[in-house]
Amino acid sequence: MKNLDFRLSRWRDKLVSEVKVPLDLCDKIATAIELEIERMTDEERRSLKEASPIDLKVRIEELLAFQVMMDTFNKVKPRPEIVRTQVIAQNYICFVYLKDTLFERLKVISQPGTVTKKCCKYLLNNPVRAFRNSIAHGNWAYK
Repeated sequence: MKNLDFRLSRWRDKLVSEVKVPLDLCDKIATAIELEIERMTDEERRSLKEASPIDLKVRIEELLAFQVMMDTFNKVKPRPEIVRTQVIAQNYICFVYLKDTLFERLKVISQPGTVTKKCCKYLLNNPVRAFRNSIAHGNWAYK
């Protein structure tokens, strides 16, 4: 989680102002979410697994494959078609693929005031919701 914590910490100002994450958790937000999920009851975690029509292990494999693709593309000289492919794939994975299968259920089962609940609320409401819908329904274009 340390690598993810580090990558997310660069968004500290937005995490505080828009997501309402306490400043002291912004440098370890992924770890905080991991700990909150670990503290959930067995029933809550089971309901999270059951909410997905695809086994969570398969979803993790897809996310890992996506990360390998991004890492591979980031090693080559940037070309417009590669960058566009990355943007499309990243937006789909982050905003469409994970919304229905993870964020909605996590929002329901997370305790009030937790970092997990705050992040899920942020990711499921406007303006992120409107952006997600434009990706899901093909209503977007590059500027």
